[in-house]
Amino acid sequence: MRTEKVVFAFFIVLALTLNFGFFLGDLSNPLHHDVYELFAAIVVSLIATVLKFGDRTHLGSVFLATSLVADLQLIFAAIIWGINSQPGLPLEADTLATIVSLSGGALLANIISVILLVSETVNLRR
Repeated sequence: MRTEKVVFAFFIVLALTLNFGFFLGDLSNPLHHDVYELFAAIVVSLIATVLKFGDRTHLGSVFLATSLVADLQLIFAAIIWGINSQPGLPLEADTLATIVSLSGGALLANIISVILLVSETVNLRR
């Protein structure tokens, strides 16, 4: 077992699960979407992106592209949240819907990344 592959796969799958956890729930209910979970999803996604920089293969380029897409969408979601949040007031439903939709796009990019990881693993020969 190669430790670097375990760490690589761990962060890819963790980025997907954190993103899914934030995305899941009623689209307009702020109680279903925690800002700290979005923050954790961004941090783990950025770590996964850094880990993907070392791979010089074509598949590595696709891994990096999916990760960059997820990063951008999660960062834009956080920016929108930060701009539209006011102390003591809940987010408006349309703003939260935009944030969750951006998270959904990042979720799709993370799903593609995990599918690529699984297909690469299945195609490995000893």
